[in-house]
Amino acid sequence: MEIDDHGIIEVDLFPKDVDQLDHPEVVKFKALLEEVARDFGCKLIYFDLDQGTVSFSFDNDELITEILKILQS
Repeated sequence: MEIDDHGIIEVDLFPKDVDQLDHPEVVKFKALLEEVARDFGCKLIYFDLDQGTVSFSFDNDELITEILKILQS
């Protein structure tokens, strides 16, 4: 797990052969992130996938901080 200078969180979440945004598990994860964003009153502003690594960001620094806390534990 990493966070870059632009507030994009990167997580090695899927096997490296999962590399399509329309993969069912990726679609499910993106929908979960969008639901969390709605709960926080913000938006998922970035979502990408590269060889199983998911990159995403929200327009809410508080939510990004909370997600980082969860991922680190």
